[in-house]
Amino acid sequence: MEPHLRAKGKHFYAIGLSYKKADAELRGHFSITDEAKVNILDEAKDEGIDSLILISTCNRTELYGFAEHPFQLIKLLCEHTHGTVEEFEKVSYIYKNSIAVSHLFRVGTGLDSQILGDFEIISQIKNGFKQSKEKEMVNPFTERLVNAVIQASKRIKNETEISSGATSVSFAAVQYILARVPYVSDKNLLLFGTGKIGRNTCENLIKHTKNDHITLINRTKNKAEKIAGKFNLVVKDYANIQSEIKKSDVLIVATGAQKPTISKQLIHSDEPLLILDLSIPRNVALDVKELPNVTLVHLDDLSKMTDRTLKRRKSQIPKAEQIIEEIKEEFDAWLTTRKFAPTIKALKNKLTVLKDAEIDLQRKKIVGFNEQHADIISDRIIQKITNQFAHHLRNENASADESIEFIQKVFQLQNK
Repeated sequence: MEPHLRAKGKHFYAIGLSYKKADAELRGHFSITDEAKVNILDEAKDEGIDSLILISTCNRTELYGFAEHPFQLIKLLCEHTHGTVEEFEKVSYIYKNSIAVSHLFRVGTGLDSQILGDFEIISQIKNGFKQSKEKEMVNPFTERLVNAVIQASKRIKNETEISSGATSVSFAAVQYILARVPYVSDKNLLLFGTGKIGRNTCENLIKHTKNDHITLINRTKNKAEKIAGKFNLVVKDYANIQSEIKKSDVLIVATGAQKPTISKQLIHSDEPLLILDLSIPRNVALDVKELPNVTLVHLDDLSKMTDRTLKRRKSQIPKAEQIIEEIKEEFDAWLTTRKFAPTIKALKNKLTVLKDAEIDLQRKKIVGFNEQHADIISDRIIQKITNQFAHHLRNENASADESIEFIQKVFQLQNK
């Protein structure tokens, strides 16, 4: 696949970092704000980068684009986030051409997610694609690739059980609470913030704990009341957070702030308190661990939960990978058509001219010559020859450009 991923001296790269090597704090350094996304795309366009898609979630930050060198993309990321090049080099990955394509397929289909089979990432890819398209930063290759990844994601979701059972970190949070908080339906649960994972956790808590007195606090009370209406929660003012924490058995933090919003100074109780920090960067200061009655769990810890559900999901990986391979083959065939079609077409035309001349000659020489049969046989041989050449050109180990040049030279093809 390598040769036809090149475009005017540029290669297709995937650069980024994820939960696999970067902890929550470091991932927070490279989190891309909405404003930064716009600025990165604008600057990339000015620098002549053909196509670029940005993904920034609590678990990963990635850039997919065509560039002469991956450092062009790394520089863009570091200039528009709080992360440095030195930090990036320690935890990052850089994939090129066919390996970058394979990586996007694994990410988009949940095979690379913190919790296997978590399909929330595909919506992030769709959003990144939409934003890039609006900025005219999507080329035909990237558009076809993203659509292929979306197709693979749908098929895996529908044809395998890789997303059965727990589907996200939020569900894992609920499993953790259910396992460690006895009589949870009678406990006081406080949700601070309205981040997506926090909202999903809250919804799952209501569904699975039958707790009907969950309290929500958010800095913007209007937003809190809107969400509370949907989930039937009690809303309290942000000014009351200290007293509400004192009354709580479980505190779920999902504020989406860039700095910790909960610290030891806010906790004034000797009663056991479980704090779940579902935020990137961390929204709970680590000094809360100094309090003997407090248990702090971050979403990184939740993702490590292994249970029968995850084991069952792992058994579905081969089936998912088979689906990916099928769709990747279709994508490769499309790439081959784009790259090699003119040469294959010119070759077929040249062979057809040779065939017509030969049939015309043999018709004059051979008595009772069956022109129809000769035509059928010749056409089949021509098709087999052109198929062989097409197969050779698809072989990513071959130098496609050299092969095309060789075919054109041998058969004296004028059309390229």
